[in-house]
Formats: sequence, C-alpha cells, structure tokens
Amino acid sequence: MKLLPALALFAGTALAGFAASPALVTHEFIYEKASYPSCHASTIVESGQGGLVAAWFGGTAEKNPDVGIWVSHYDAAKKAWTPSVEVANGVQPDGKRHPTWNPVLFQPQGNVPLMLFYKVGPSPQTWWGELRTSTDGGRKWGAARRLPAGIYGPIKNKPVQLADGTILAPTSDETDEKPSKWRVYFERSTDGGATWAKTPFLNDGLAVGAIQPSILFHDSIGGAKLQAVGRTRQGKVFTVSSENSGKTWGEMSLLSLANPSSGTDAVTLKDGRHLIVYNPVARGRTPLNVALSRDGREWQDVVTLEDQPGEYSYPAVVQTSDGLVHITYTWKRERIRHAVIDPAKL
Repeated sequence: MKLLPALALFAGTALAGFAASPALVTHEFIYEKASYPSCHASTIVESGQGGLVAAWFGGTAEKNPDVGIWVSHYDAAKKAWTPSVEVANGVQPDGKRHPTWNPVLFQPQGNVPLMLFYKVGPSPQTWWGELRTSTDGGRKWGAARRLPAGIYGPIKNKPVQLADGTILAPTSDETDEKPSKWRVYFERSTDGGATWAKTPFLNDGLAVGAIQPSILFHDSIGGAKLQAVGRTRQGKVFTVSSENSGKTWGEMSLLSLANPSSGTDAVTLKDGRHLIVYNPVARGRTPLNVALSRDGREWQDVVTLEDQPGEYSYPAVVQTSDGLVHITYTWKRERIRHAVIDPAKL
C-alpha cells in the first residue's frame, strides 16, 4: 500500500501554522472529538493487509475503571482516520471493571493474525496481560485471552521478529517494594506467540531504574546484534546490548539523551540508521523530538514535533513498507496525534 500520495493530499492543511521540517509529510490528529475526555499510550502498526491501525487507552482518566482500548484505521479512500471503536475493556465475569493500559499492536510476518496486547488491572503492580487477535486487519477481534501468569506481553513498545521467526517482546516491571524497582527484561516466543519464555532481569532496578524498552538492530533487520533503549528514573535514556539475538544481554548504562521519566520509542530504519522519539528534557513532557543515530550511541535531533506548553508523550513509531515513518503520541492527554516523516529528507 502506497501511503504517501494519500497522506500528502491533506498535508498542507495539517501543517498550517506549524514550523515544520521538510521531512514532516503530515502532522494531524487521529480524532478531534471522542466520547471519552482523556487518552494516552498510543500504538501504531501497518497490518498485513497494508493499512494503518492505531490504538490507545481512553476514558475519564488514567487508572479509572472506565478506561478501555480504542482502535482507529486510516481510510485511504477517504484520506482520514475512522472514528475510534472500543475493542477491549477490563470487565470481569463477575461484572467488576478494571482499567486497561498500554495497548501494543504487532503484525507478525506471514499470513497470521494481527495481535493486540494490553494490560488489565488496578495498577502496574497488579495488572495482568491480555491478547486479542484479528484476521481482517483489526476490524473485528477475537475473544480476549489472558496471558499465562508472569507473562505480560510487550509493556509499551512493539515486539520485533528475528530472522529465525522468534518474536522478542520488550517488557519491564514496576515493583511495589520500598524502594520500588524498575527492571527490564524480555519475553521470547518461538512458536508465533503460542507460548512465551522470560529472560532474567537486565538490571537491579535501583542503580538504573529502567522500564519500557524499544529494540534496535545493529547488523541487519532481524539480525543477532541488538540494542535496547528506553525510559529511566536517572534523567537519561538507558542502553543495553546483546550479541546473540537477545538470549543474553550486557551491562545497562545511560546515553547522553535526556529522559524526564517519560516513555520513548525507537526503530531501526531500512537504511540502517536508528530513530528515537523522546522528550529531550530532564523534567516535563515538552518538547517532543525525533533524533537520529548511525551507531545507537551518538544522536542528533532532527525534527521537533511539539514545543508548546503541555504534555506530549508516550510516542510509538514504525516504518511502513513504503519507507515512511509513522509516529503517534499523546497530545495533552486529550487527543492522539499522528505524524508522518520521510526519512530520505533527514
């Protein structure tokens, strides 16, 4: 599916009044109004059928029981996103309802269902993972399946699929100990997501308190040399590397990239460069920037997505089959914004 022509048709109006980079093709809201006042934690994917699908959690406010998972599709014919539809919630068999959290869309390779992972429960310390799948690009979803005890699925950012077909899901936990520990680990599946195995924790959760990793590739897409980067309590983005497809990992350390304890997301582009979306400050969640790197360690800011007062946070980023980069993120907890970048212009 060639997304660029359709998106470019309304890029002029979407960018009105915004000092945009030449690489920024589109900058728009997925929706203007919704039946719920608050939203957060978006995710975006190119489905196996070639369309864009986005999801997020929405309700009265984060942690409230009425918060559900909402999905929208980009309609290429209408050049617009469809109205969001609630596809998952935390209603239990006894009628009690819990909030849902952090949806993650993932399209495995081959003619297999689109996956929607999300969390259900009162808090990150007590939630559990659930999974729904779709065989029609995310328009209809199967019944929710609770993941096995101790398996949560990708905690915020997308899984990756390795050359041998293994799915590697980046995850983490937040303990209720005092002091609380933030620890990164990964869940691996060699059978398309039917079963999962956990790696050990990569950090002690205190010297570097880290959560919500993203996975980058350093030899080829799907290759064995991996790097994970993400959120910390230490004011900087963390980094940790693996030489054996994520089976074992080295020592976690900090990059020079600022992090105000806010979610990031990153992706390795088809040309081998790495791209991260993050808040480049020690406190607050503005501005929201895009940075590029050739080695995963030295980064240069290339696009500012937001720089006004407010919260612009929890980005998700993918590169689609046409080479364009799609980013979704929280806009003031009120709406979800979608940006399209042409990496050839960066």
